[in-house]
Amino acid sequence: MKIEGSVVALVTPMHVDGSVDWEALQRLVEWHIEQGTHGIVSVGTTGESPTLNWGEHIQVITKTVEHAAGRIPVIAGTGANSTQEALEWTREAAERGADASLQVAPYYNRPSQEGMYQHFRTIAEAVEIPIILYNVPGRTASDISNATALRLAEIENITGIKDATGDMARGAELINASPEGFSVYSGDDVTALELMKLGGKGDISVSANVAPALMSQMCQFALEGNFSSAEEIDLKLQALHTGLFIEPSPCASKWALEQMGLIEGGIRLPIIPLTESAQPAIRQILNELGLL
Repeated sequence: MKIEGSVVALVTPMHVDGSVDWEALQRLVEWHIEQGTHGIVSVGTTGESPTLNWGEHIQVITKTVEHAAGRIPVIAGTGANSTQEALEWTREAAERGADASLQVAPYYNRPSQEGMYQHFRTIAEAVEIPIILYNVPGRTASDISNATALRLAEIENITGIKDATGDMARGAELINASPEGFSVYSGDDVTALELMKLGGKGDISVSANVAPALMSQMCQFALEGNFSSAEEIDLKLQALHTGLFIEPSPCASKWALEQMGLIEGGIRLPIIPLTESAQPAIRQILNELGLL
């Protein structure tokens, strides 16, 4: 299944006691399909993967696949800083019907470039589903170099990378050197359009949680080369892109969705709900975008 355009890094909806809200998950999947979202990442960092246990992690992926029912691709967030754990998660997600896997750079243990190459290679060679690498050094303290990404791109089922560095020079270099069939996606909403102008194939987006139709339209225009129309939408969205990180993500996204009547306000420690002092700024952004 083709993966491009606006791919939402979906929040995991929770009740106020922190338990997963399975009915709300189904509503969110249906809403995203109705709004034109092109794909879903299930249980990425925005989906609070660090605080879901093994069973919840796999069940959220399973339910998301079931609800999507082949209408849009579901990319399972199955990366870990343990190669064996990432491999087991990825095998399980593949068995449950995920269309692809998102594999974050191993975090905290800070492997060498060769260590990262062997980590991703081991996982990719053990499964058949496509693997999308995820480079977010600001969170992981582990950076997949362009050279390592290009080595990995030679492996048949490593089909892309989510680049959350926000470095356009680096992104351009990677896009220009990538082999056919290897896609570069933005993981930074603020600069996503700029990366797509350089040849990026889409945006794995936090903002798409809250403004899916606008993100879908922006990405579609960009893919069509209609950059003037894409820029008009992107300009409207910039305040949202930055506002959703006013406090640690995904608390602002979840608060916004609660105000929009789509989910309850549950979130798990160590992330806490959006503070009262931050709420007026997010409410103003939502009002300006006509989302409330």
